[in-house]
Amino acid sequence: MTSTVPALGTRTAEGSALQAVLLDMDGTLVDTEGFWWDVEVEVFAALGHTLDDSWRHVVVGGPMTRSAGFLIEATGADISLAELTVRLNQGFEDRIDQALPLMPGAARLLAELYEYEVPTALVSASHRRIIDRVLTSLGSQHFALSVAGDEVRRTKPHPDPYLVAAAGLGVDPARCAVVEDTATGVAAAEAAGCHVVAVPSVAPITPAERRTVVNSLEQVDLAFLRGLIAGR
Repeated sequence: MTSTVPALGTRTAEGSALQAVLLDMDGTLVDTEGFWWDVEVEVFAALGHTLDDSWRHVVVGGPMTRSAGFLIEATGADISLAELTVRLNQGFEDRIDQALPLMPGAARLLAELYEYEVPTALVSASHRRIIDRVLTSLGSQHFALSVAGDEVRRTKPHPDPYLVAAAGLGVDPARCAVVEDTATGVAAAEAAGCHVVAVPSVAPITPAERRTVVNSLEQVDLAFLRGLIAGR
């Protein structure tokens, strides 16, 4: 998508300017939601359990503790939450060390936000050790800050991660555009009072007030995001 982007801070009405863009990571910028499920399947297979494919929709987009806890309870596997978390993180790291595919449009959007100096944050339910690995590929220069799931008291679907990101950037959540791919992430962003662009990765997401659904990041650019805040 190409567009003519006005200078940062241009307003169509007082208080309508976009102040920041807050981006989810897995399934939004990097095509890794499938990686997590593949790792979960492998880890539980090694424990002697087969995961039901319908559980994928339950665990996608949520915090590690919730997803891992659900799978332990559902399978009855003899493993602690702490040990399972370590195994899942390690398996995921091994996968992204081999390949880390970006979602279509992700590189172009990040480059545009960086070029026009739009304050941008990476907000993920993944742990810090995972985020730091991914930032190496995405380019840490594209983000003023990042918020990990193990750095907040309550992670998605609670609003805390997005409120922390907005506070860290010194901006009003109501003037932030959030890009998410799961219902869990959308719920967190909306609870924080942000405008949301949903790009569904695994399960469908329906449009709603202050929520716009698109098929791909290729449909999203800076002019589009500014238009959301301006009410266009």
